[in-house]
Amino acid sequence: MTDTLALFARTFVIGIAVAAPVGAMGVLCIQRVLAYGWRAGAVTGAGIATADAIYTGLAAFGLTALSQLLVSLQIPLRIGGGLVLAWLGWQAIVALPAHEAAIVPGAERTGSLYVSAVGLTLTNPMTVMAFGAVFASAGLVAEPTLSSAGVAALGVALGSLLWWLTLSAGVAIMRHTVSDQTIRWVNRGSGIAIVMFGLLAVGAGVAALIS
Repeated sequence: MTDTLALFARTFVIGIAVAAPVGAMGVLCIQRVLAYGWRAGAVTGAGIATADAIYTGLAAFGLTALSQLLVSLQIPLRIGGGLVLAWLGWQAIVALPAHEAAIVPGAERTGSLYVSAVGLTLTNPMTVMAFGAVFASAGLVAEPTLSSAGVAALGVALGSLLWWLTLSAGVAIMRHTVSDQTIRWVNRGSGIAIVMFGLLAVGAGVAALIS
């Protein structure tokens, strides 16, 4: 029991550490909170945490063949994910003013927010290798059992989810303290940043394709 709790604690911290650096998904989560409210950010964070848990399972089980397959597909994944990010960024740039767009998303919209977050996070196959490196540095077991791998995946997922919920709550609080015009410009700025992340991913994929 003690070893299980220690494993959970370590992987929980890993989940926070992996989620915390601001990147494309962080900006996307912020933009969705600004556009649709806290619930949209929470759903997006849940999608990211789900993908993190999937990658944790791959790293914990040492599924080298599957990891290598994902890495071998990194060019089309980068290009595809980058195009989707760029499109989402453009949608944010041309979105309605904040007071018009800030509505609670329905079930269908919520599902699309979750699925897109999972898919976009999974389009970065190098995350598998990142989780593997973190696991090694954390001193996790080299050949985990099914139960220990499950605990590790749960720890990472909950740590990641805690970060995204906290971020979404913070942005939602800020959102209610500034004017609609300010939110609109921040939303557009976030959209531009998302477009840039997407174009960088596409450019990296194309460069790797022609090299």
